[in-house]
Amino acid sequence: MTRASLEKQPQDVAAMFDGVAAKYDLTNDVLSLGQTRLWRRAVAQALDVRPGERVLDLGAGTATSSLPFVAAGAEVVPCDFSLGMLREGKKRHPELPLTAGDATRLPFADGVFDAVTISFALRNVHDTDAALREMRRVARPGGRLVICEFSHPTYRPLRTVYTEYLMRALPPVATKVSSNPDAYVYLAESIRAWPDQRALAGRLKDAGWTGVAWRNLTGGIVALHRGANG
Repeated sequence: MTRASLEKQPQDVAAMFDGVAAKYDLTNDVLSLGQTRLWRRAVAQALDVRPGERVLDLGAGTATSSLPFVAAGAEVVPCDFSLGMLREGKKRHPELPLTAGDATRLPFADGVFDAVTISFALRNVHDTDAALREMRRVARPGGRLVICEFSHPTYRPLRTVYTEYLMRALPPVATKVSSNPDAYVYLAESIRAWPDQRALAGRLKDAGWTGVAWRNLTGGIVALHRGANG
């Protein structure tokens, strides 16, 4: 299995990410022209974790996204359903409690996290609404959620250029730097098919999150969605 389909069967998506684990972070840096580091910084600022807080970093992959929360003094649990990504992450960060888990059936008790975050992974979950409900279940009352995900550019000319880049430029670039270029065709298609900012905000509200808001990054190429548990 070299790539998943937009039906996003969990075993297919997991197998696809297993195949790109070794070069995943490097490929993302190249394809985003270095923007991933700025986006990670924005997530850390939005989540605003404090020393001693418990943070669930869902879809953490190799745990690169968890490092800012560790630096802030939080107790972080990186969680992902790709065993290949987790194995690669454990090589790099053996001190972190990397955990295998399905976002729609999280292996955690109710209300155990002060904050939950997921970056560039929610659109790969086969049941988005179930995942949003599960994130709320494991967050304590008053707990915080930050989602960082590709979205829809708000400026029409940028949207046109961005769409052309996704479907024409991204696969050839991925061929040069990725261990599985076909996976990035799926990723480009999944970005195009993903709901816009307002639609995703509505789904957060339907899942029970309150105080839902979003902020565009890089002209809406990425959006940060926030919510609270009650």
